[in-house]
Amino acid sequence: MKQSLIQLHVSVLLAGFTGILGVFIQLNELPLVWYRMGITFITLLCILVLRKQKLQLPFRKTMVLTGIGMLIALHWVFFYASIKFANVSIGLVCFAATGLFTALLEPLFNRVPWKKAELLLGLLSLIGIYIIFQFDIRYQTGILFGIVSAIIAALFSVLNKKNITVAHPQTIMLFEMGGGFLLLSLLLPAYLLHFPKAHWVPSFKDIFWLLILAWLCTVLAMELMLKALHNVSAFTQNLTLNLEPVYGILLAFILFHENKYLQNTFYVGIACIALSVGIQMRRIVKHRKL
Repeated sequence: MKQSLIQLHVSVLLAGFTGILGVFIQLNELPLVWYRMGITFITLLCILVLRKQKLQLPFRKTMVLTGIGMLIALHWVFFYASIKFANVSIGLVCFAATGLFTALLEPLFNRVPWKKAELLLGLLSLIGIYIIFQFDIRYQTGILFGIVSAIIAALFSVLNKKNITVAHPQTIMLFEMGGGFLLLSLLLPAYLLHFPKAHWVPSFKDIFWLLILAWLCTVLAMELMLKALHNVSAFTQNLTLNLEPVYGILLAFILFHENKYLQNTFYVGIACIALSVGIQMRRIVKHRKL
């Protein structure tokens, strides 16, 4: 139990840094994710070939993992769009709604009754978002993109949980990153056609940060998360991911001084999110069951 929780929280810490990198990297949201998934795919392919690890999977499983990867790609695009249209704090806090959407979706896929405790804890996170933004209309577009990102994140997390045993975690990641990269490769020409002024050619600094984003915040973070999913539920994973805003926002305060632009209600909302995570962790330890 402890090892899985440690793996999960380290992956969340790394994930919290992705929002900061979204500011450092000057590319638009779709090209940014396209490079991220492409670099990650090539890196994983090299690692698995060097390890002589089996890469072949049945056709149906390949298609399922490819589809999940496409959802991951869309989640990341909307997540970075939220940051680009608003700021790091907005994008990360909206992501906290993932817990509620997971509590709604996971029972549907597993054909089990909804758990009232999980629904209430997820709702507490959503209340935190509402408290933060109820009087602030400056970031409506960013908030909308953030909520869409959270819905997609909940969906692919539930699907990942159902398919976690089909292959080694890095093999799963390879097919998922390949699926996402394929989807964005198909969408990129149309995106650039509709947004001709979009920044899509990376500078040397962008390349450096893209490598950090791909190698540390994607390859390492996702492997830890997939390993943790062997023992934890998708809901516990996503509720723990609500700590991502805490880590990322603290970094945004230090690096970008975003605290100057946030209202006092922001801190009340963050307290609700942290409370929901704390209660869920207490429930896990109390029942000795992830």
